Amino acid sequence: MSRSGAPRAIVVGGGPAGLMAAEVLAAGGVAIDLFDAMPTVGRKFLLAGRGGLNLTHAEAPADFLARYGERRAEIGPLLAAFGPQDLRDWVHGLGIETFVGSSGRVFPLGMKAAPLLRAWLARLHAAGVRIRVRERWQGWDETGALLFAGPAGQHTERSDAVVFALGGGSWARFGADARWIAPFAARGVPVAPLRPANCGFDVTGGWSDHLLARHAGQPLKNIALSFIDAQGQARSRAGECLLTRTGLEGGLVYALSAPLRDALEAAGQVEIRLDLLPVRDAAWVQARLARPRGSRSLASHLQGQLGLAGLKAALLYEVLGRRLPAEPVALAAAIKALPLVLSATRPLDEAISTAGGVAFEALDKRLMLQALPGTFCAGEMLDWEAPTGGYLLTACFASGRAAGQGALDWLSAR
Repeated sequence: MSRSGAPRAIVVGGGPAGLMAAEVLAAGGVAIDLFDAMPTVGRKFLLAGRGGLNLTHAEAPADFLARYGERRAEIGPLLAAFGPQDLRDWVHGLGIETFVGSSGRVFPLGMKAAPLLRAWLARLHAAGVRIRVRERWQGWDETGALLFAGPAGQHTERSDAVVFALGGGSWARFGADARWIAPFAARGVPVAPLRPANCGFDVTGGWSDHLLARHAGQPLKNIALSFIDAQGQARSRAGECLLTRTGLEGGLVYALSAPLRDALEAAGQVEIRLDLLPVRDAAWVQARLARPRGSRSLASHLQGQLGLAGLKAALLYEVLGRRLPAEPVALAAAIKALPLVLSATRPLDEAISTAGGVAFEALDKRLMLQALPGTFCAGEMLDWEAPTGGYLLTACFASGRAAGQGALDWLSAR
């Protein structure tokens, strides 16, 4: 209990999930201390907003929920209580308007995360939430008290309820370093191994120095990527991605990263096919290539007849080299299904997000650990994943709200 006689709760982690849990608990009359290891809270949230803060997505509820794959049954109730429109309404309540972009993605007016975070922190401060930074949670002591290392040294804290929102294992320099796994495992909490999600991939053998010198970091626009997943099902998606120094990354790759990763883990590698002209069928490509090219080079013919130049043409030569066929049918087939072999995901810390974490089976419907009554978990430290496009943030907000409400209900019942 706090000195005022109100129940006291501790929130560990100052990302969207932790801040949302703190807001719900404070609104319920609970005295809140929020601890975060970083010098300021919301650091990964701010970084995510550098290129435009994608809060959520304006699509049909069933389509939205399908983005959570194998965990949609567990994420569904969280979104039913606090879904995309609820999140937009909540942002509006902070005095910040939102808009829907042409892709269906939802952004705050002005696109930035900083104004939203400032308004939110001001509201939390006014609600009495005490935020304590540079305080790293180190586990539990022998009596079950929370153990922290902060500016004044090591100390313990006790409360009537605890909400953990410690993130996954990507972008460790912004706080999500997965150090929480060891103390959780020591207490018998089942934790699925963390794996990269929304990540880039390395290609077998890497790229040539010639290709890297001219095209590293450039986008492959208007392509389609296809492959066979770990269940033997054909997968295909159109979009764009980036050529990195070791392979491929970017929106198209991120959207397929979960099944690509699973296929790679199952077989040790995964072959993908790139359609360099997805808006044209093979017959059209063949017909254009069959036109006489006279004295022009094959490269000039590709550019003149198909508009295939720059990185796309370079990638065609990179993969096929001297085996690049001049015969129209074979060349069209290569353009429509250029083979690449992916050999590895990029390291966990480079991923936008992570899969794995605290198993939902260890939690009750309130997101309370069944083995540790009064202890709740939220956000990316739970075992779920989703593609970019607002889905990650929406579920983090929703799970933080659910954990805060769960803790509030548990305290009220006591």
